[in-house]
Parts: sequence; structure tokens; C-alpha cells
Amino acid sequence: MGRMGNILEKIGICSQISFVRYMQGIKALGADQKLFIEDLWFEKVPVRIYQPKAPSASPRRGVMFFHGGGWVFGSLETHESLCRSLARGSESVVVSVGYRLAPEHKYPAAYEDCLNATVHFMRNAEHYGVDPACISVCGDSAGGNLAAAVSQTLAGRADLPRLRAQILIYPILQALDFNLPSYKQNQGVPPLFQERAAFYVLQYLNGNTSNLEQVLEGSHIPIDIKLNYRKWVSEDYIPEKFKVRGYKPHVLLDCSTEVYETVKRFCEPNLCPLLAEDAVVHQLPESFILTCEYDVLRDDGLLYKKRLEDNGVRVTWCHLEDGFHGIINSFNSEWMSFSSGKRGLDNIVNFLKSL
Repeated sequence: MGRMGNILEKIGICSQISFVRYMQGIKALGADQKLFIEDLWFEKVPVRIYQPKAPSASPRRGVMFFHGGGWVFGSLETHESLCRSLARGSESVVVSVGYRLAPEHKYPAAYEDCLNATVHFMRNAEHYGVDPACISVCGDSAGGNLAAAVSQTLAGRADLPRLRAQILIYPILQALDFNLPSYKQNQGVPPLFQERAAFYVLQYLNGNTSNLEQVLEGSHIPIDIKLNYRKWVSEDYIPEKFKVRGYKPHVLLDCSTEVYETVKRFCEPNLCPLLAEDAVVHQLPESFILTCEYDVLRDDGLLYKKRLEDNGVRVTWCHLEDGFHGIINSFNSEWMSFSSGKRGLDNIVNFLKSL
């Protein structure tokens, strides 16, 4: 699909991004026997709500879901099947958020949309039969990034109920180091290559990928700043068993002031949640983190798991030894289905049911 988009872009018919978005959005699943599904707007943000039809004796759990797609792709449609499965399996009300996409809408547009939609739902939860004290945020990949950022922001809000949990499915959580063990080991593993991960985060940051080479080699952040964050972002905190697949430590490179000026917002926790202060992390709700062995983002999840645990936050960790990036969204694909994707989804549903 990306290759066809590339061809169309070269001959001037449409951009590759437009083509992929079009292809992702053309399939509709139709009605669901077990769910009421409705499209609404929360604070100018499009959302799709999945409500179980079966009557419930007590208020239900609520789940705010933020889709993946590198902040550039993805939509309510691409994650429709996953959201239906979450709602049916956990008997929860799921709200999928159609946040604005990059590069047309740069950071912090996606984060702000997800935050605003979540706050709206928390204030109106009872209208949807949901217990305001039992609302969780959930997302995959870039959506996991948005869920972590929203969770951190709401941790300090005294005017709202506390979030019940955060569910982070192979999240991208930092942009300081694209040479952690998982990035080196899985740099060529589809569908998320090392180069594409950096490309997406630059598109989200400022819609400009001219510094892609520096970001990939690690010469986009000054050494003194990198050393300052080394207490949280370092291969030293990745368990040894994850380094056995031929990992060699990366040499620290310095960077020019010009390059750093364009990417210095990478140090903002709303963009890179792994860099939040302990005082914030300490307040976070119970967490579920899913990682995959064959995924460049594996170590982001492992490092955040350690930070949460170090700060006394209860973490349920699901690691798919045979998993790769995006596998949860392909658990029931017509053309390619993976048992470990179903296993991961079952773990997420069971976690939700335990809340």
C-alpha cells in the first residue's frame, strides 16, 4: 500500500500519506449484534462510542481509546474491529477518539484533542452509564504515547476523578535515543522500521523530516542533556536477556545548536512521557504495558515499566515473545491473523475486567 502511494506521489496524483489514509478508511464493518455504536463530537473532537446492548445492574467501566498510526495515519475506521472487541470482551463503554493528524496538525494538536475528549467524557460519564471513578485510557503505538501523556496530565488534576488505569500497547515514549537495543535489533523488522519511527515523530513534532539523519544517529540532542536523562533513558536499564540478539552499545554523539533548536521539544513530557519527573510518575494510576520482542519500541515500554515500578505504581506487563509491532490490530485480519495477537488482546480484556 505504501509502495503504491509512493508511485502515485511521484506521478503527481496524490501524496503517499493521502493515499494510505484513503485505503485505510474505505472498509466499514456494519452493525454489531452486541453493541450500540454512535458517532459524536466531544469538544469539537470526533469520537465513536461503543456501548454494550445488554443491560447492566451497575455503572460500567469506561475506556478512552487513542488509535496508533504514527500520529500521521490511523482513524476511527482502522481500529474499529479492535474497539468492538474491547467493548464486547470487557463489557465496557469504549470511546474511540478521532484526533487531528500530522503533518497538517502538528504537536500538540493530537495530545490536546485526546485530553479534551477525555475530560469531556469524565465530566459526562454518567450520561453513558459509566462510573466516573472507573475510566481508563488506552492506546497502541502513537496512541499509547497519547494515553501516557493524557494520564500524566490528569494525574495532577484535582477537579476530576482519578483515572482508574492506563493501558499502553507497544507505546512510543521517547525521542532521545533511537539506538536502544530494540531499535538496533529490530531496525529492519516490518511494519515499523527504525527509520520510520523517527520519521513519524518528526512529522508529529514539526511536519519536517530534514533532521531525520541526525535523529537516527543520535546527534540531535546535546550530550549534557542526554546525560541528564540517562537516569531514565539508557540501555543500562534494559534487562540483559533482551540484549542477547547481537546488540552493541551506541557511541554518544554531540549535536549542533541549530539542530537542537528544531527538536528541543522532544524533552517535553507531553511529547515524550518517559521524561516526566518522578513527582508526576508517582501519581499515575495502575498500568498495563504490552511489549513485543520484535518491535523497535520494545525498550520504550521496558524503560517506562521500570520507571512506574520505581515510583510505586502497580504494573501488569504482557510481553509477546513472538510478537511484532501492530500485532494487536491484526488479531482477526482477513488475510493475516496471529495467535499471539489474540493472546495479547485477551490479556488486555482480562486486565480491564479485573478493574
